[in-house]
Amino acid sequence: MSIINIVAREILDSRGNPTVEVDLQTAKGLFRAAVPSGASTGIYEALELRDGDKTRYKGKAKFGANAILGVSLAICKAGAAEKGVPLYRHIADLAGNTELVLPVPAFNVINGGSHAGNKLAMQEFMVLPVGAESFRDALRVGAELYQTLRGVIKEKYGQDATNVGDEGGFAPNILENSEALELLKTAIEKAGFTDKVVIGMDVAASEFFIEGKYDLDFKSPPNAARHISGQELADIYQGFVNNYPVVSIEDPFDQDDWPAWSQFTASVGIQVVGDDLTVTNPRRIERALEEKACNCLLLKVNQIGSVTESIKACKLAQENGWGVMVSHRSGETEDTFIADLVVGLCTGQIKTGAPCRSERLAKYNQLMRWIEEELGDQARFAGHNFRNPSAI
Repeated sequence: MSIINIVAREILDSRGNPTVEVDLQTAKGLFRAAVPSGASTGIYEALELRDGDKTRYKGKAKFGANAILGVSLAICKAGAAEKGVPLYRHIADLAGNTELVLPVPAFNVINGGSHAGNKLAMQEFMVLPVGAESFRDALRVGAELYQTLRGVIKEKYGQDATNVGDEGGFAPNILENSEALELLKTAIEKAGFTDKVVIGMDVAASEFFIEGKYDLDFKSPPNAARHISGQELADIYQGFVNNYPVVSIEDPFDQDDWPAWSQFTASVGIQVVGDDLTVTNPRRIERALEEKACNCLLLKVNQIGSVTESIKACKLAQENGWGVMVSHRSGETEDTFIADLVVGLCTGQIKTGAPCRSERLAKYNQLMRWIEEELGDQARFAGHNFRNPSAI
């Protein structure tokens, strides 16, 4: 495959910040890719370079690893066209996979943390339709539950509480994290999905880790008296697991609080996801494996900077018995690459926001419209096996 031309341009992401878009031309046509960016970022992520020029986009207009990724994504799309196969099959070939599985979507329906202007410390409260019959059915369940939740929140807190955060989830101005779980529990029951839907969380605890302790009211003025230890935070999580159908918790502790991670993963029988902990980086993953710090990798292509490195990170996790969840970023574009990635890598689970906002729905619609329909009778849905889709 010969590259005829590459053009890079500046576009805006879903938060109105500049990001990189790449057009790559070969004899097969033009292939375009756009790069997302995060709000709560791990300190060990690949460097997203910004120029610091305050007179232009508030100093966010120059790019580093984000430029590399744009080229990598576009080349991957061109490679699929060169072979005459869908992108997800090309990715599967690159990864050495023969299985293709449609993932369970983890819909982020209540936003807090750095993704919303409310008091809620924990960042994402998600619903996973594991009992759905297909991806299309899972999307329907998620959309119906989202609308039911809107009504529950509006009735309890008023119309303005149904404003949405960066990822399309509602952002009611509540403080207690258990209150968000109660809202989900109520909506699940009201929608009639108690046998179909479970709950996941992304705590993003590094965002409220202060001098060795955790502040669950970190958006208020500082007050050391309310800070709690890692063990106290672990006890709160255990209460969530005992009282609600919580099956997955992401970033429950700070990215360098290794003892807390290891103790929690050993004591709780659910999926514990490393995002800021692992940052899709093989070195961090290897340490997490050694310390038994978590049992699932959150895969973000822009954390490590290229498709090749992302595939290597995914394979390392899967070969060691971990689950893998493919993820978007809070600052997204309409690019749908990760929809093909999750199927090609056979990870069984994806989170790319609420069933709201077109940059989120673009990924879900790609999975339903192009991939599931194209696979036809061969389409398999991860369902209850989302942590180990190869067992289907």
